[in-house]
Amino acid sequence: MATVFMTLVFLADSYLSFLLLLFFTFVVAGRAGRPFGHSLRGIRPILFIALFTLAVNSFAVKGTPLSEYGILCHITREGIEQSVRMVIRLLLLLTGASILTSTTTPLALMDGLAALMRPLRRLRVPVHELAMMMAIGLRFIPVLLEEGGRIFKAQVSRGAGFTSGNPLQRARSCIPVLVPLFAGAFRRADDLSTAMEARCFRGSAGRTRMKTLEFSRADVICVTAMLALSAVLFCMEFVKM
Repeated sequence: MATVFMTLVFLADSYLSFLLLLFFTFVVAGRAGRPFGHSLRGIRPILFIALFTLAVNSFAVKGTPLSEYGILCHITREGIEQSVRMVIRLLLLLTGASILTSTTTPLALMDGLAALMRPLRRLRVPVHELAMMMAIGLRFIPVLLEEGGRIFKAQVSRGAGFTSGNPLQRARSCIPVLVPLFAGAFRRADDLSTAMEARCFRGSAGRTRMKTLEFSRADVICVTAMLALSAVLFCMEFVKM
């Protein structure tokens, strides 16, 4: 359903549709016990990119200028509208992904993905292994971020400069951080594979589950809400009154 929501975000084009998606996201965040403001924190790292895109599109997209004098004559109304839509889409995508990852554990995501991709087993697709790789990747993102922060502080304490020089010099100064970070990631991956082999992991062959997924009333409510949202948005975007 998160994938369906992200698809609806790209299909939406009118401000009324965006308002509907924002309201839906606000309600879902509240019902999930995650405040909407907490989900908005994920946009801080890319706030500069969003503002830069807003400025570039305002000047680059051709259309009706806001004024005939000064710098406003180069800013078009169509460019601002396109930039605003792009920023709203980015906000909705990040918020939806934040709600998913903050309310669902990696193990639950792995079980859900494996259950959804179960029909692909007939095509001999390693469903369980693919789902496990995704879960491991999500699990190790905060670990790598924490280790990268420690390496960065260690390099700064040794006198490394990351804020001086031109952009090329700044990029080169990141090499002392990236090299040990990748080396640590490969070391952790090797330790993890050794631990899985020591525990006789053989993929999905003969594997059982301690908790079996069942379709419950909450799932029915969620599916119904997503179908209703999809139907309303399709009517708003593609059905002409």
